Amino acid sequence: MTEESLQDRFLGMVQDNPVNRIVLERMPDLGVEDGWLVAGCLFGTVWNVLSDRPLTENIRDYDIFYYDPDTSYEAEDAVIRRGADLFADLGVEVEIRNQARVPLWYEARFGVPYPPIFESRTGIDRFVVAGTCCGISQEGEVHAPYGFEDMFAGVLRYNPVNPTPHQFQFKCGSYRERWPWLKIVEEEATARTS
Repeated sequence: MTEESLQDRFLGMVQDNPVNRIVLERMPDLGVEDGWLVAGCLFGTVWNVLSDRPLTENIRDYDIFYYDPDTSYEAEDAVIRRGADLFADLGVEVEIRNQARVPLWYEARFGVPYPPIFESRTGIDRFVVAGTCCGISQEGEVHAPYGFEDMFAGVLRYNPVNPTPHQFQFKCGSYRERWPWLKIVEEEATARTS
């Protein structure tokens, strides 16, 4: 399949998940700039379809990235509270994070510094597993910097742009617990971590 047809297939699957569809419909009401629905709610939906499982099964949360140069806790907290009200009826966890704030807490949590970030796409580009780097903007734009082949093939490959190679095995273990058919590409991860 071409990359364009894989993207169309991805969008169709993601929008068949009713929670994804509603979150995307409501995101403009969150009132943020550079808002994106990202990560597990997207690739997890695809893996559920490929596993013949319910679309929302094993999706732990629905992540929204946005970018605001105001890195105060108070500004982000106000957006998180708006989101809690906006998505309360969905019965799922919606995690909202200002990407401009990530460098402020990342090293304390993961043990390595996080380079500055100036847009939400950069946060998407840095997920630890390359085939999981995906997002859909509140305007409907798709961003998948490494394409969709790994996602649809169930290949877990280390993303060398990610600053935490030591998190690769942990992430892969979490994904394989939920979708055991996924395949880890070991050589690239171990080459980076050794």
